[in-house]
Amino acid sequence: MSSGQKTESQVKKVVLAYSGGLDTSVIVPWLKNTYGCQVICVTANLGQGEELEGLEEKALASGASRVYIEDLREEFITGYIYPTLMAGAIYERKYLLGTSFARPLIARRQVEIAEVEGADAVAHGCTGKGNDQVRFELTYQALNPRLRIIAPWREWQIRSREDAIEYAVEHTVPVSSTPTSIYSRDGNIWHLSHEGGMLEDPWQEPEEAMYQRSVSPEDAPDEPEYVVIDFIEGVPKRVDGVAMGPISLLDRLNEVGGRHGIGRVDIVENRLVGMKSHGVYETPGGALLVEAHQALEQLCLDKETLHYKQQIALRYAELVYNGQWYVPLREALDAFVTVTQRTMTGQVRLKLYKGNAILVGRRSPYSLYREDFATFGEDDVYNQADAEGFIKLFGLPLKVHAMLDLEGARRGVHEEPDYSKFKRD
Repeated sequence: MSSGQKTESQVKKVVLAYSGGLDTSVIVPWLKNTYGCQVICVTANLGQGEELEGLEEKALASGASRVYIEDLREEFITGYIYPTLMAGAIYERKYLLGTSFARPLIARRQVEIAEVEGADAVAHGCTGKGNDQVRFELTYQALNPRLRIIAPWREWQIRSREDAIEYAVEHTVPVSSTPTSIYSRDGNIWHLSHEGGMLEDPWQEPEEAMYQRSVSPEDAPDEPEYVVIDFIEGVPKRVDGVAMGPISLLDRLNEVGGRHGIGRVDIVENRLVGMKSHGVYETPGGALLVEAHQALEQLCLDKETLHYKQQIALRYAELVYNGQWYVPLREALDAFVTVTQRTMTGQVRLKLYKGNAILVGRRSPYSLYREDFATFGEDDVYNQADAEGFIKLFGLPLKVHAMLDLEGARRGVHEEPDYSKFKRD
């Protein structure tokens, strides 16, 4: 499994996005052996929890010359999660983009540290079949195109986890993975994803033991629980009347949502690179925020803006999924979204029960809902007789279309009407 050292294009110092897993642990000595360079490891704390334990020691033991472990949780929530939430961006109707918008932040920090360290290259541990390679590399290109990009999975001869474990043993790299590892996971404060193993057959029901952030709906409490979320200009600020910062708020919603089995998504999605993949996501707190935010928009956005925003949401989701976070179009869409959130202040009440987040109440000082307009009873603001003229005008194109058929003017698809038959004023 050893690889010869390259001489045609030397790299002095490379900044590696380091997770501490098998792949990136092996990449450290591979970079040193292949390019003869120093390796700086960068780990972003995005709320993945126990995975961060012992990372610095492991990276140094693998051959890294320096390790950065940075707490980016709050920036992740306010700068990446909240804008996507407010945009209403959901990929292919289900995926809340938990991995997608994490990569641009990690890659951006790599570029910043590369500048501080005087590095001439950046590297990642993404495979050549996935979306993440695109997300990392588009960010590198957008923020510093002078940096060389190294993607070991597209260069080395390692082709399996077994190969990687063999390489790790050969180079005395401390790894905990074994050939019997089942799932490929990615976690942060927003979600936890699962791929591989039995999920490679989309007909198979995922085993309950796979889930880590949510209980089975069958095992959730038999009594419902209510939760109230307060928003100010589209940003969640309180849960059940208690003001919270971004991290504690999402932690709280993850806990209560997971306890009730909420936020599980099973999807066969279209990867950017052209293939389909089957994955399962756990996003308990995110599912609650999405449901609540959508409810508030129903109340506070006018029809034209809401309908157009739904179109924007699809495009926004595509940009995020495809790794195009740092493109002018996303910034422009953010400007539109920001305007729509000016009146997105209010409260939403959800009833949590057996895997369901049931909307049971919403209110806002900017509500456009008027009971006196919508009532079926007698009122003095809406004369039902006025509807007749509106319907006639609204349906006029349909009437004209139908009259052409009735009067025989369109006897054939390509036959032109005889205009001499029509009377002139």
